[in-house]
Amino acid sequence: MDYDICVIGGGINGVGIARDAAGRGLKVLLVEAQDLASATSSASTKLVHGGLRYLEHYEFGLVKESLHERETLLNAAPHIIWPLRFVLPHHSALRPIWMIRLGLFLYDTLAGRRKLAKSNSVNFNISKLGDPLKDEYLKGFEYSDCWVEDSRLVVLNAVDAYERGADIMPKTACIALAPTADKKLWDVMLQNMINGDQFKVTAKSIVNAAGPWVRSVLDGSSLVKPGDGAPGVRLVQGSHIVIPKLYEGDHPYILQQKDGRIVFTIPYEHHYTLVGTTDKQYEGDPSHVVISPEEIDYLCAAVNDSFKKQIMPEHIVWSYSGVRSLVDDGNENSSKVTRDYKLYLDEQYGPPIISVFGGKITTYRVLGEEVIGKMMLALKAQGHDVSGIPWTHDAVLPGGDMSNRDFEHYLSLQKPRYSFLPEVLIRRYARAYGTRMEWILSGVNKVDDMGQHFGDHLYEREVLHLMKYEFALTAEDILWRRSKLGLHVSEATVTALGAAIPRLLETINTMERGREVYENAAG
Repeated sequence: MDYDICVIGGGINGVGIARDAAGRGLKVLLVEAQDLASATSSASTKLVHGGLRYLEHYEFGLVKESLHERETLLNAAPHIIWPLRFVLPHHSALRPIWMIRLGLFLYDTLAGRRKLAKSNSVNFNISKLGDPLKDEYLKGFEYSDCWVEDSRLVVLNAVDAYERGADIMPKTACIALAPTADKKLWDVMLQNMINGDQFKVTAKSIVNAAGPWVRSVLDGSSLVKPGDGAPGVRLVQGSHIVIPKLYEGDHPYILQQKDGRIVFTIPYEHHYTLVGTTDKQYEGDPSHVVISPEEIDYLCAAVNDSFKKQIMPEHIVWSYSGVRSLVDDGNENSSKVTRDYKLYLDEQYGPPIISVFGGKITTYRVLGEEVIGKMMLALKAQGHDVSGIPWTHDAVLPGGDMSNRDFEHYLSLQKPRYSFLPEVLIRRYARAYGTRMEWILSGVNKVDDMGQHFGDHLYEREVLHLMKYEFALTAEDILWRRSKLGLHVSEATVTALGAAIPRLLETINTMERGREVYENAAG
């Protein structure tokens, strides 16, 4: 018998479930056909938030749970999650000011006890927050939510799961799923997507956390029968654009739109502004989603309606799109479809399978806790000896174990310690890796100890860390999901890194951690 649980899907829900299960002592396998966070989980607006606009749809329970989780996640990962003060300009022709005041009062109230500051009103005539806005905006509001490095949140959950005993296999697809002849286990047929090799494992249970492909896993394995109660999926495309910095300061703006939606503008990667998102029903292959001309026009118009500085499509330096798999609740308006999740437990085949429909980054931890709670009950009912209690609420993620969860204090201690490195690099290491920057810099006393310099402050020491401990296999994994260096580095740096990957993979194969993954990759 190979595993207690096989998790299909390496997005935020899948890795959160695998982490929770591994921490309870279960034998866990997670498989992901592409890279970790390669789809929806790296294409978000990158917020840990309660969802202010969900109040309009009366989703008070979801908002309250999300606001409480906001605090939990902030404590767990202060290096990749931090507070922001959002500015909401009041548009007199849209939501009335009393409605916004009431919504923010509810938002503050539902949050309960918290670290983050309450909302307040802003007079743009006397506040610099009004400087970037068009003159017709006279008043607005400020409120608190949090930023998250979304793909790094996924990777750190996978790292924690691995260190607690889980097997993590990116670039490995589940190509067939069927109960064994005695209906006690699942036969799981897997394929290494790098070398094409196929192999089989068995598992007592399956968690289908495949995101946009959740129904494909079921339908492709003939595990769904008409009328059996499995939810439908609404695929909704969300797109973002990145433009040169629109304004000074670190305040995001939340812009009301005439169609009832909202668009965020968020300071991004020091030199840019992130604008998004859209909500558009999606029909195609989620692997090939790209921003449409209509979405570009929509986001540019949202900026131009509110800010003095005007933008055009040619100002866009990067865009990304993702497909959210929402529970199909029958609502024709994509922006009104619930962001809450639904779990579907099926035991009609013998061994249990739980499929995850919907969800959002902010609630991934409680989703994982609920999934494993349900699965352990199902396994116990079938006579399996499993145990373990919920544990993730107070646990930190890798790198988050800094004193008092105080990032700036931790950073201040690292600057003199590594004074031979540029300050911008020390800050980036601290933000990305937290206390695990000390793993990268162990034994480093001068720049020459950092190994090959690929250019633009990207050194071999960091790349080896990402490949050894964070499951990175390609230059794209490193530049776009383990980091956003792809926005900053030159083509020469990309070329130098790509040329070094085969050599570095051979180096990794001689190391203890990550050995199984890289032996498979090397074929």
